[in-house]
Amino acid sequence: MTVLYISCAALYIISLIANPKKTWIAAKSGIKMLLKILPQFLVIILIMTFMLYVVPPEKIVELLSKNGNWINMLIASIIGSIVVIPGFIAFPLAGILKSIGVGYAVLASFTTTLMMVGILTYPIEKQYYGTKLTIIRNISGYIIAIAVSIVIGVLLGGLY
Repeated sequence: MTVLYISCAALYIISLIANPKKTWIAAKSGIKMLLKILPQFLVIILIMTFMLYVVPPEKIVELLSKNGNWINMLIASIIGSIVVIPGFIAFPLAGILKSIGVGYAVLASFTTTLMMVGILTYPIEKQYYGTKLTIIRNISGYIIAIAVSIVIGVLLGGLY
């Protein structure tokens, strides 16, 4: 992670030297985007923190690992299909779940459906893409997510 920070800082300085005006415009745009998403980000972090406080990690592990990975994959895929969490929160959450014992196939099922299926975003998608395309996109996304989860489960172990 340190390498990433150093690389970003170096590239920012190079950009600042090359064209200070464009760099300043880009920085202002980035700050505006950050401030726009910050309230949602903080609410989600607060909810996650509260849920992890109220629901002990053992219960989460039990829910996602007690019935065998196939059922857990199904549960995780349903949760992932319904909830709306940005990737920059979902992947650290997956890291937390992994650290408390949830398997790779279940995590893959959760994160891929989270990114590829949108039950709660259906009304918005329908407006832009139409009903037929939205349904096709969600169904194909779900099928692909399950396939990815199975492959990850087979390759990384723990799928039975």
